[in-house]
Parts: sequence; structure tokens; C-alpha cells
Amino acid sequence: MSDLDLKAYLRRIGYEGPQEPTLAVLEAIHLAHATHIPFESVDVLLGRPIRLDLAGLQAKLVAGRRGGYCFEQNLLLAAVLRELGFDVKQLAARVRHRGDKPLPRTHMLLMVRIGGADHIADVGFGGEGLLLPVPFRTAAECRHYAWTYRLVEEHRGQWLLQSLRGAEWGNLYSFTLEPQTRADHEMANHYTATHPDSPFVRALIVQLPTPAARHALRDRELTVDRGGGRIERRALAGDDEGLQVLDSVFGLTFPAGTRFDRR
Repeated sequence: MSDLDLKAYLRRIGYEGPQEPTLAVLEAIHLAHATHIPFESVDVLLGRPIRLDLAGLQAKLVAGRRGGYCFEQNLLLAAVLRELGFDVKQLAARVRHRGDKPLPRTHMLLMVRIGGADHIADVGFGGEGLLLPVPFRTAAECRHYAWTYRLVEEHRGQWLLQSLRGAEWGNLYSFTLEPQTRADHEMANHYTATHPDSPFVRALIVQLPTPAARHALRDRELTVDRGGGRIERRALAGDDEGLQVLDSVFGLTFPAGTRFDRR
């Protein structure tokens, strides 16, 4: 942890509060991270490797003011939380968003223990992902501004994170409590960044939530989700307008003429 530049990270997420390992601090840092560092997989389409070492994560997400997907986001958050004295466990999940087709465990999340109570922390899901941690309790509804979540034990030892869509609960991902190492995440990261079935290989995906709205760019469609079914959609004219939106909406700047290789 001595290689972590905590001050630079806290500046990146705009956090100036306390730094004790308490639930209030976890919630504040989680929200600040989720709303300042965009979820994005642009480097996959630029043919660049996705590095998971701490130096690479800080160079990209902190100093480079870029974003990343789950492994990048949550490994960086895990390093920060451990530096602050939190008890953190790394877990892996199967994405179940909008479908129950069996998929590999290609999502990373964190479990954080505070005073004997566990909480799920996850700043790297994108889409309908968490703005705040969720208590690790069965069927406890958690309201995050316009969005509501819960955890249910689907089978013995297998947990399911769900979000409320209208009057029905929709699945986000399922996971077990088996601890994961960086080697496990490296394997899943390779699949996510290179396999032809990975959505990040086939499409430009960028997302950034705020307490008021979730902004998402998928290829040339920009959506703004304000909760409660209020979703605005706008088709972009082309790649040049896409670069403008990446800059103005998501804070991601790329040279003029940059093109993304969707395979």
C-alpha cells in the first residue's frame, strides 16, 4: 500500500472528509468515486492492454483522469480502503443483467466489514450499478436516490443483487463469498478485454452516474436515466460528435479524429 498516492486519489474524486474506517466514510468515498470516475472500456477498442497493477491503475484513473471497468475501478477502491484501515475482501460475480444465460464470473465486487457487519461495495458495474454500499442482509431494500436495490440468497451460499424496475425486481449479478486474488481477476480481465463474446469488444460503452441521473453512451446512442422510467435517448451524428460527448459529458478527452475499433 506504500505505493498508493492517497492524496491524489482523494483529489480525483473530490473528497475532503474524514478518513477513519467507518460506515459514513465508506459511503462518502463510494459515492464520490462512483460519480467522478466514469465506467468505460475505451482502451479495449483502442487496442491497449488493461493493466491491473496499482501503478497502472493510478496512472490511468487518477493521474490520467480516465475511467475503467470493474477490475480497474474496484481494485483501485480496494487499495484505497485498505490504506484507510478497512477490512476488504475481493469477490467475483456472474452478470445476470437482462438475462439468465449462464455466464463466466467476469465481474468484480468488494465486501467490506465494519464493526462486525458486512457491506457490498461496487463502483465498477456501470448500468444500474450502486451509488452507495449495500448492507449484506437478505431482502433489505436500499434506496440510492431514484434507484432501489436489495440482496437475496438465491441458493445456499449464492447471493443475487437486484434493482427495482417499476414494480418488479430485476437481476444485476450473482456471487458467492469465495475470496478472489488478483490472479483470478487477471484471468477474467483477459476474457473481458479480448474474447469476441465480450460486450466491451463489440461496442463503445461509457457511463457516469450522479444522484440525479445516469448518463450512458453505447456506440452512437446517448441516454440519460433519471429514475422511475424517465429515460431520454439521443442518436449522435457520428464519431466526431461522439468525441465531443465523451469530453463534455464524461470528462474523457481524446485527440480529434480518434476512431474506436469495434470488432
